[in-house]
Amino acid sequence: MVNSLRKALNTLRKQKYHLIGSHSAVKKCYWVHKALTQKHFCYKGKFYGIESHRCIQFSPAVLWCWNSCLHCWRLRPSDVMSWEESLLPSIDDPGFIADAAIEEHRRTISGYFAYPNIDKTMLKEAMTPKHVAISLTGEATLYPRLGELIKEFHKRDLTTFLVTRGIRPDILANLDEEPSQLYVSIEAYDEESYRYFNKPIFPNLWKLTLKTLEILPSFTSPTVIRITLIKGFNNSEKSLKKFAKLISVAQPTFIEVKAYMFIGASMTRLSRESMPHHKEVKIFAELLANEIGYNVVSESKPSRVVLLSKLDKPVIRHGNCPVSWEDPDPGDEFSGEYGEPETAI
Repeated sequence: MVNSLRKALNTLRKQKYHLIGSHSAVKKCYWVHKALTQKHFCYKGKFYGIESHRCIQFSPAVLWCWNSCLHCWRLRPSDVMSWEESLLPSIDDPGFIADAAIEEHRRTISGYFAYPNIDKTMLKEAMTPKHVAISLTGEATLYPRLGELIKEFHKRDLTTFLVTRGIRPDILANLDEEPSQLYVSIEAYDEESYRYFNKPIFPNLWKLTLKTLEILPSFTSPTVIRITLIKGFNNSEKSLKKFAKLISVAQPTFIEVKAYMFIGASMTRLSRESMPHHKEVKIFAELLANEIGYNVVSESKPSRVVLLSKLDKPVIRHGNCPVSWEDPDPGDEFSGEYGEPETAI
């Protein structure tokens, strides 16, 4: 385990992860750069008010996950470790992690002070982060003191966006404190598709995911089901009907339908044709909305994502991002993280 762990951590360092303690990490988000250099904000800003330049991209379990999803562009644990190493080797203190995450975020953006035309006000704001996306890589709920960690971030006046695959309903049901917003990210729509696409290392993870969806209505914080759309896998009428049944159980505040990105290691497992255009995402989202009684309330073309909700106004805002649901996007589907036209489909 020592050798495989050391090799994996060295790979992460080369990929510009800022490692914290024995199992956490921060990495500068693409949208931090876009916000500071062009004043273009992440779709989470448009949808939920997040100020991209003040958001920490973070994981408390950087090398640990119980799935080996085909579309994952990160370093998958299964690529470097065995299933026997599926649990964190040690448990760092939540207060230490929170402080270190803030400091490492500052370190990742400190170089922007040398940019000649940077907005100094925004840069100073960035040095005092207000949000943390607990979503960088790995499965956050494998950190057993997650509720304490969320509380520590809240003590430091940060909002928390927790993203999970839903494989630890026991952790979610017993959080010391709820996140500001809870995401459950899914691609599969039944057990067969889950085993094929998400490659679970344990046989009961789909059942645990269903349990997570069952407890989602009990959360007082806003909840989100994120469906990553992959052409040729889950964009069929069959999958839409089954997604609708899952959503009827979870009753989320929001649903995001977002295109798979053909980047990183996923390029060895999926094809470029697996990446939908924004118009294809929107068509699927509209069909799903009609099926479940939600409304299409916003979209972000640069991120190829469409937002569904039963809310008719953007009343849930976690920050002061200057753009909101009705605002036009600053670019097309090739202006964001999906790349230029010549490198996209």
